[in-house]
Amino acid sequence: MGERIYLEIPGSGTHHLPPLLIRRVVSDVSLESIVELVDAEEMIPPATLDRERPEHVEQLRYDLATQIALQYRGLVEHWHWGDSVLEWIRQCEITFEASSVLRRFLHPDVWPNANRSSFVELLREKEVPTGGVGVEHAVGLRLTFRQPPPIDCCTNQFLFFLNSPVADSAYHAWAHLNTETPANLPPDRFDFEVHELALPA
Repeated sequence: MGERIYLEIPGSGTHHLPPLLIRRVVSDVSLESIVELVDAEEMIPPATLDRERPEHVEQLRYDLATQIALQYRGLVEHWHWGDSVLEWIRQCEITFEASSVLRRFLHPDVWPNANRSSFVELLREKEVPTGGVGVEHAVGLRLTFRQPPPIDCCTNQFLFFLNSPVADSAYHAWAHLNTETPANLPPDRFDFEVHELALPA
């Protein structure tokens, strides 16, 4: 990774950005509905169904359903984080537009413009606590899905294996659309607060 290039912002004062409001929504998908998904996707091989006792097969179904539920809830949590970050970037754009010092650093282009990934980098450099959520992954999921996909639209392969590569690829494809020399926002020149909002599912 090369040396970071920062924007040269006139003056020495700190610019206050809008608060980042993280909307946390807990998935209300029931374990029973995921057990049905396990059956529908035939995740348990027929040979296992024939070989194992019914109570063992039932336990296997619930174990798989629990794993899928955890994977899905993680996907939903990341999606809402990404949605919160993109909304925060929109608010930051308004702040930049209202400032004669900052206005020239945003290019009016199709939203979300790739140079807006500078705000994601700012979150990383400010070491915003995420509770284990990968911000790039979260933004990638939000760029991929307008709404969090319902559980019955997700295959087990997507939840277990493809979720992360798809989201990461989406984020990096977006961030690298910027053909100009990437320039990061100097973290010591910007300040903002982070608040969590617990919302009903």
